[in-house]
Amino acid sequence: MPRRTATLLTSTLLLIALLTAGVLAKVPYSELSPGPTVNTLGDYSDEPVLSIDGHETYEATGHLNMTTVRVTGINYRMNLLEAMAGWFADDRAVVPHRTLYPDDVSADEVEQENAEQFSRSQESAKVAALNELGIDFTTQTIVDSVVKDSPSEGKLHAGDAIVAVDGTKISDPGQVAEEVTKHTAGEDVVFTIVPADEAEAARDAGRELPSQTRDVTITTGGAQDDGRAIVGIVAGVAHTFPFTIDIELADVGGPSAGLMFSLGLIDKLSPEDLTGGAFVAGTGTIDDVGTVGPIGGVTMKTIAARDAGAEYFLTPKDNCAAAAADTPGGLTLVEVENLQGALDALELIRTGDTDALPRCAKG
Repeated sequence: MPRRTATLLTSTLLLIALLTAGVLAKVPYSELSPGPTVNTLGDYSDEPVLSIDGHETYEATGHLNMTTVRVTGINYRMNLLEAMAGWFADDRAVVPHRTLYPDDVSADEVEQENAEQFSRSQESAKVAALNELGIDFTTQTIVDSVVKDSPSEGKLHAGDAIVAVDGTKISDPGQVAEEVTKHTAGEDVVFTIVPADEAEAARDAGRELPSQTRDVTITTGGAQDDGRAIVGIVAGVAHTFPFTIDIELADVGGPSAGLMFSLGLIDKLSPEDLTGGAFVAGTGTIDDVGTVGPIGGVTMKTIAARDAGAEYFLTPKDNCAAAAADTPGGLTLVEVENLQGALDALELIRTGDTDALPRCAKG
């Protein structure tokens, strides 16, 4: 065989071997890419994203799009060629697998956590929007979670409304620990509750909690660090709104749509057209008092927003530097710290005073 032919054959076989190795070799990385964007003022899968029943609503134009990131699954392992392609791509990001999925977390646990975060985000979005609009609602202290193998396991359940502890009326989650720690470990404490299913039914119907309650006696345990009396629950809050608000968005998890849900609700519940017809997208967590928090994958979300046609992107302050480092052409990044700041920015957009917008700057 001529030397040239042999060299060519050897090189070809080596290339095939390298490509095969690249396909077969799994690497501990995951990939992020731009996901779908959804207008909170519109429909998704032929259903309104935001449905309001029992209160006057107003027609809203324009877009207030929430944005998402598409992420490879917990059980998916990228091969070397996929990882290399992602590293060099402008519209994808490759990150260590463990940064998204810790080693001690299962696929079911990831799905459950995402669903819980999304549910809490919806609740906070409603609270923040109604607070902004000055619409009254009631708040109850509930059992947010029960610690496994704790004195409360099997006696109290997530969602139970806590009416009183040892006869003292509870109006704030912090009171629960205060009342429990008046005891010493080993003593009994009496919780007066409305069971979770009855409490949830009342909230869904916009009613006050039922007057019929149940007393549950729990023998306190001792905290490992200082021996104080504990019962092994985390207290939280639930809200009864004066009308029905439903947020329907399947196959989405996590807390990052909170800001855009709040803005969508405010737009639908107030006569002012917030966008003035502009295409605005954004992201950010939100808490009950309207503080906007940072999220992950912001650069993928700005790409998704611009591809969908957005002109402006409401960006949490702590994400601004990362987003501004690689801003898609034609997209204006607007820095927001809270719900009021987002509303102020929308006013500037709809009135055409965009030079006054607080823009994200590179770090």
